[in-house]
Amino acid sequence: MVSLSKILFFTSHHGFYTVVILLFIFGLLTFVTKKGWFLIPIIPLSIANGVAGQFLNAWFLNKYGVESTAIITSDVETNSTLNERYIHDYEAIVKKLDGQYITTFFSTTTATIYPIENAIRIPQTGIAFPVKYIPGYEKNIVILYNQSEEGKIMEKYEKRKPIDAAKIKYEADKTNPEFIKEYISALEDYLKLYHNDAYQKQLAALRKELKALEK
Repeated sequence: MVSLSKILFFTSHHGFYTVVILLFIFGLLTFVTKKGWFLIPIIPLSIANGVAGQFLNAWFLNKYGVESTAIITSDVETNSTLNERYIHDYEAIVKKLDGQYITTFFSTTTATIYPIENAIRIPQTGIAFPVKYIPGYEKNIVILYNQSEEGKIMEKYEKRKPIDAAKIKYEADKTNPEFIKEYISALEDYLKLYHNDAYQKQLAALRKELKALEK
């Protein structure tokens, strides 16, 4: 597991050097065997690593790693950009199972985050956040963003979006049963996860309104 973690850390953090190594390995195989088809896998493997290398690393660490915490100690904005936003280089300390800390590094483009999604969310500097790693190679971490305090706040905010959308429809036409049902459903879904007295009162009022309209 440690060796695999080291390999995944290297390939996900050093894409260019990974391509160079692939060229060397398959080029050597071609030279030794005199078979040119050994060169064929180079391009698809390089593309696969660039597209899915971090996702594979995130899946591996989340499935087989142990949970601990890390703290970002440095956040430096670079001159490079990704989707019109500046890429940041980060340094962090990771708490090992014996309580000691080890340093690691990653950037906006190499950070390994779980759950796997098309978004890059990095915790704030100086605040401990949950991670997973393979004991013996703690440098390779996956950030468990949704379990961090920031992640929990973000998730709660995302869960409120259907309520806000349904409320706008309801405010536009309070006599539309479908809009009321949608509002009720959104509130019920939210209240299954979070306690909110104001939403409880609103839900009760909406149920009365719907019952009156359906008479």
